[in-house]
Amino acid sequence: MNTGKSGIKTAVSSALRCGALAGVLALNVAGVQANDLDTIKANKVVRVAIDLGAPPFATKDNTLKPIGSDVETAELLANDLGVALEIVPTTGANRVPFLLTNKADLVVASFSITPEREKVVAFSVPYAAIQAVVGAPKDMNIRTLEDLVGKTVISTRGTTNDIAITKQALPGTNILRFDDDATSITAVASGQGDIFATAPPLLKAINTKSSDRNMEPKILLSTAMLGIGLDKKSTDLKGWVDGWVRTNLKNGKLNDIYKKHHGSPLPENVLSAGK
Repeated sequence: MNTGKSGIKTAVSSALRCGALAGVLALNVAGVQANDLDTIKANKVVRVAIDLGAPPFATKDNTLKPIGSDVETAELLANDLGVALEIVPTTGANRVPFLLTNKADLVVASFSITPEREKVVAFSVPYAAIQAVVGAPKDMNIRTLEDLVGKTVISTRGTTNDIAITKQALPGTNILRFDDDATSITAVASGQGDIFATAPPLLKAINTKSSDRNMEPKILLSTAMLGIGLDKKSTDLKGWVDGWVRTNLKNGKLNDIYKKHHGSPLPENVLSAGK
């Protein structure tokens, strides 16, 4: 297994070719070594990258305490591993670079498992799922992708939602990208745009911030499995995390966390991983 400079350069080149990591060449990735299971246990802390601008997966409450399903998932993982949790705030675009540059040991950030990303980083077995949809106010007549032509669709750069709308949008559709979900949500809630390519829970977050928006899903773009992201070199850690996910799907703890924050149980194809 290549863990040196050439191996990381190869991974970065592959990511650039598949369009998953725009701008990664600006990062200094030479000689970076990933933390594996023994190192994390020795340090007595696991660094987990979480997007705190993506409710209900993760956000901050009125006291600035991190909350959400991904936060509780990371807390449970750290507790079962017997180490402290260090939350590393990230954005959708930074999830892969944070693993490649050893800024985080794990990524628990509504991280969809895609073939492009799997060329660069490793994923656990799925622990949750997420839909990518086009949302708009209830009274807005949008039913198909053709209805988006000539309109502006807000999207968060580097997310699966952004990838889905970019691939499926017809010519003449204007995509306005922001760097994180928190900024995108604020843009829609404040009326900078009416159409949002996102996940259904984020539409609810907009309605909470601005009740007159009355956002709802209009077009289903895709359904994706969510995994815990790891550096490909962290093989022992991946083995432990896979076993942990299966155990906590089987005992219902991950399903309880998901239902608490999303209002519905995990899909059956996720729950089956624990059987």
